[in-house]
Amino acid sequence: MHVTSNPFPAATSEEAPLPEDDGAARPSPATVTRLRLSAFRALRERTVPLTPVTLLTGGSGSGKSSVLEAYEALARLGGGEALGEVFGRGAGGATAYVPHSARPDAQGRRGFQLGCTVDGPAGAVRLDLAVQAEPALRVVGERLTASDGRTLLSTALRDPARPAVQAEWHSAGPGRVTRARLPDDRLATALLPLRVAGGSKEERRVLAAAEQVVVALRSAFACDPRPENMRDPVSAADKLLRGGCDNLAAVLRRTRMECGTRHGLLVAAVRAGCAGPVADLASDVVDDGRDRGMMRALLVRGADDARTPLEWLGDGELRYTALALVLLTGPGVLSMDPAQEVLPARQALTVLADGLDRALDGRQTRELLSLAVRMGERGHVRLLGAVSDAGAAAREAESSPGVGLVDLGT
Repeated sequence: MHVTSNPFPAATSEEAPLPEDDGAARPSPATVTRLRLSAFRALRERTVPLTPVTLLTGGSGSGKSSVLEAYEALARLGGGEALGEVFGRGAGGATAYVPHSARPDAQGRRGFQLGCTVDGPAGAVRLDLAVQAEPALRVVGERLTASDGRTLLSTALRDPARPAVQAEWHSAGPGRVTRARLPDDRLATALLPLRVAGGSKEERRVLAAAEQVVVALRSAFACDPRPENMRDPVSAADKLLRGGCDNLAAVLRRTRMECGTRHGLLVAAVRAGCAGPVADLASDVVDDGRDRGMMRALLVRGADDARTPLEWLGDGELRYTALALVLLTGPGVLSMDPAQEVLPARQALTVLADGLDRALDGRQTRELLSLAVRMGERGHVRLLGAVSDAGAAAREAESSPGVGLVDLGT
C-alpha cells in the first residue's frame, strides 16, 4: 500500500442513498448499507451491498468470513478500541490481514483499506479508513464524506516519526476548517464528539455525520453459537448473551421472566425449527451438590408437562434456538456496548453470523431466514450471515424480497 496524503478515491454516484420502501413517518435508524474492503485478507477490491437480510455465499477462501471480520473490526473501532486491540492480536498480528501477494512500497509499507456507507437522518455518510500494517500498525488516513460529496473530516499521516495523524474538519463557513493532531491508533470519527463543540452549523453537520456512523457501527453483535459449550449448566446471574451463546439457559430464563410477548415469539420459532412438540421453554435449577444455583433450560413437550433438557438436543437444534433468540432480542440482552446516548428507536441491531447454516437442515435454515426477514421489516434488526448452501440461499432470495445475496466467488 503506497501511503499518500489522500489515499482514498473520490466518492461516486454509487454512494447515493438506497431507496426506502417504508412510507411510515418515523425516524429511520442509522444503518450500514455498504461495506468496502481493499487488500483485506483474500479480498483485493470488493464492495458489499447490505440489505435487511444479506447472505454471503462462495467457496472456501472466497472471503465470506473476511467480510464479517471487516464489519466487526469497524464496529470495534467505532466503539473506541485501539488498532492493536482489533488487529494486533492473533497469529501473524496485523500482517495476517494483508494479502501475501501485496508488495510493499519503497519504504517497506503494506496495509489495507476498510470503509462503509451509513444511511440515516444525516443522509448517506461515507467512511473510508486506510491502515498501515507494516512496518508498524497505524492509521495513515481517514475520510468522512457527506452525501453531497463534501469532505467533512480528513486525516493524513504527515510525519511518520510522530504517533499522530493531522486531522481537519469543517468548523464555520466555506473554507473554514479546524486542524488538530489525533492518535494514529484510533478511529478519528469516533473521537470527534469529544473534540467538536458543535457551536456552528458546520460543526453540527460534522457531528451529526460522525455520530450517525458511530451509532450504526456500534450496533453490531457477532454471533456464532457453539453447541459444544452450550450443554453445561450456567449461573442464573449470567444474563447477557455472549457471542458463543454458552450462557443460553440463563438468557432464556430472563426472556421468559421479563417479556412474555418476546418469549411467546421465541417458543413459536423453536416449535417451527425443532423436532417433536414444543409447548414452552422453561428453566430449572441444577443442585447436585456441585453446581448450586446453576440453571439449565428445558423444552416443555406437551400437556403432560414432559420436559427435555436443551443439552439433549442436537447441534442443529441448539444453534437454531440460539440464533432465533438473538434475532428476537435486542442490545439490552446481548453482551455488547450499544450507543446509550441514542434512543433505541434510532438504532438498528446488525447480527453478524459466520456459518449461519452450519449444522442446520433445510427447514431450520428457511425458518430462521423467515424470522430474520420479519424482524428486518420492523426496521430494528438486520442480519449479515455467511452460508455454505448457495442453492438454498438463492432460492430464499428469490422467494423473499427482504433477502439480498452476495456471491463472493464471482
